[in-house]
Amino acid sequence: MEAYKQEFIEFMVDSQVLKFGEFTLKSGRKSPFFMNAGAYVTGSQLKRLGEYYAKAIHNTYGDDFDLLFGPAYKGIPISVVTAIAYSELYGKEVRYCSDRKEEKDHGADKGSFLGSKPKDGDRVIMIEDVTTSGKSMEETVPKVMGAAKVEIVGLMVSLNRMEVGMGGEKSALDEIKEKYGFEANAIVTMKEVVDYLYNKPYKGQTYIDDEIKAAIDKYYETYGV
Repeated sequence: MEAYKQEFIEFMVDSQVLKFGEFTLKSGRKSPFFMNAGAYVTGSQLKRLGEYYAKAIHNTYGDDFDLLFGPAYKGIPISVVTAIAYSELYGKEVRYCSDRKEEKDHGADKGSFLGSKPKDGDRVIMIEDVTTSGKSMEETVPKVMGAAKVEIVGLMVSLNRMEVGMGGEKSALDEIKEKYGFEANAIVTMKEVVDYLYNKPYKGQTYIDDEIKAAIDKYYETYGV
């Protein structure tokens, strides 16, 4: 496992973004783990988050893209900090864009987008916190594709939960690739998280012990791919 992935897993735990227990997801599923990117709240946390996304995007997709699109609401700060990190780490200026939940009907920036609106010829990378079912892409991909003649290069999320999407057979990320034709990847997968943290004390605490591991295994018997 790459060093930045190990660091990112520790970073999620330190930031209390990744938690273990019993949680009800937006999809209605009862999960033994939960990731909430809204818990990144400090300047240093957001700076590091952008750096991890930038490294993952650079390693996965290279530098041939123009626009980072982060769906509202959590995708807004992620796209902003990643654009900043990309400039600092790789010397490449990329624009950011997000959708508005309600269209703005006044001012010079009125419309459906926040930041830099997609332009004809743009190569776009979608950026999200986590995709459980892939439902968010149903809402945002048509917006991006309808705004200009763009090419969506791929999607980057922070954690691949490695569970079935809305179709009930393939993973949400695989469903996105099949439906929209672009790659969908993550900084880390849940398997990498489990492999790294299982029965391994981190800062005096074992986050995935035998009990949590058994709950995760049982969850994946139902929802895993």
